[in-house]
Amino acid sequence: MARDGALQPIITASQINEHAFCARSWWLSRVKGYASAHWPQMASGRQAHATHGQLVARSEALRRGGVLILVVAALVVALGIASVLRGP
Repeated sequence: MARDGALQPIITASQINEHAFCARSWWLSRVKGYASAHWPQMASGRQAHATHGQLVARSEALRRGGVLILVVAALVVALGIASVLRGP
């Protein structure tokens, strides 16, 4: 928020990257309001990012499941060893 109480526009990391790549393109879209002529490619890229994000989330869930299985297996082994050491 500015000192006079007015809200400042939020600048995202994507916008900074876009400006760094091509300041003119950023200016045309953000200041002049022109739409990109490459919207089909951008839509395809958004879909690819969404698909990748789903794969990453699934991978993380599988990793957590694997860790849980490993912990349970270690506990079972530890209980088995303790049972053998305790004897009949």
